Formats: sequence, C-alpha cells, structure tokens
Amino acid sequence: MNNDSYQQMLTAVQAFHDKHQFKEKGGEEMTYRLALMAEELGEISACITKGKPLSELAEECADLLILLIGTAIAKDFDLNEEFWKKMNVLMNRKSRMVDGRIRVSDFKNC
Repeated sequence: MNNDSYQQMLTAVQAFHDKHQFKEKGGEEMTYRLALMAEELGEISACITKGKPLSELAEECADLLILLIGTAIAKDFDLNEEFWKKMNVLMNRKSRMVDGRIRVSDFKNC
C-alpha cells in the first residue's frame, strides 16, 4: 500500500474518528487526547529501554502520529502547514553539542 501523502493520512484518521463518533463521544477532548499521547510516549520509551523489536517501536510511533493527526482534526488546524512552517524555523537554527549530544535550539537563555 503506497499511501504516502498527508492528505491520505488525514482522510484515514478522519474516517476513523467518524466511524467511532469521536466528536460525539468525547474522543476529541484534549485532556483525554493528551493522556493517550503520554501513554504512547511511555510505550515508545519501553520499546527503546527494553530493547523491543524495531517493528514494535514503529507501531507505537504510528500510534502517536495517528493521535497527533487526530488532534489536528479535533482542534481544526492544518498540521501539514504547521509542520512545514516549523521545519523552516528549525532549518535556520544553530546547533551545538550539549553533554555529548547534538542540540538544535534558538539558545535564547544560554
């Protein structure tokens, strides 16, 4: 399956929301969605710290991406547009080594 456009992902997640009536049944409430995202980050962390197979890490990252796209649907903003705006900002930031790891930031308070 070659569904590689953001619009296709957005349409699929919207269909999922519609199928399960997220808007009507509390699935688009932000506190709830935040808790689900934290849960997914925990599962991603467990994959990394427990050395689980790459396929499990990939699945958990997909879950988080679906939640992020669903949040854009719930709050009615264009995540694709925001992604590219932010990438343009990030590409213009400087990087430096912090504790032996690369860090990209605006470094305002440093």
